Amino acid sequence: MFPIGYKDFINKYSSEYNLDPFLVAAIINVESKYNKDVTSNKNARGLMQIGPQTGEWGASELDIQNYSHELLFNPETNIRIGTWYLSQLNKEFGYDLDLVLAAYNAGSGNVQKWLDNIEYSHDGAELTNIPFKETEEYLKKVNFNYNVYKSLYKYYMEKPDSINSLYIDVIIIIKGYVKKFLQSM
Repeated sequence: MFPIGYKDFINKYSSEYNLDPFLVAAIINVESKYNKDVTSNKNARGLMQIGPQTGEWGASELDIQNYSHELLFNPETNIRIGTWYLSQLNKEFGYDLDLVLAAYNAGSGNVQKWLDNIEYSHDGAELTNIPFKETEEYLKKVNFNYNVYKSLYKYYMEKPDSINSLYIDVIIIIKGYVKKFLQSM
């Protein structure tokens, strides 16, 4: 399934940080399936699954007042920090999408180590092998979703958000109730 929501925030911050909004939409789908209230087992939160350290760093750099980790459940704050972080990774990795996505998933320190290791990079500029299976799968998923979002929503992203994000929230709540109901049977 390829939902879309929070278009106004995606478009606003994608434009501000020179990102393709379809990429941001794809990352949100892979990271959280548009569930703004999700927390990972590593304590990453919200739509773009921002970790506590990245959240604090982003909030400091973006001068977000009265920041707390709970703000990462706020869609606008989460997308703002997530897109800002992607722009930082773009600068760090020379706008190489695969390196940026690998860093978003596994951390920029890991990606830099891999680039410096002949086992993972023959030229120090691109990865020939990714040692984390999760990160390798993440790249495939995001790239696939990116292509789907570019095709499905080509003419839709420019239109203003109305109740679409509310619709996504309601669908997620219903899915949660159905899941609980089925588990109780």
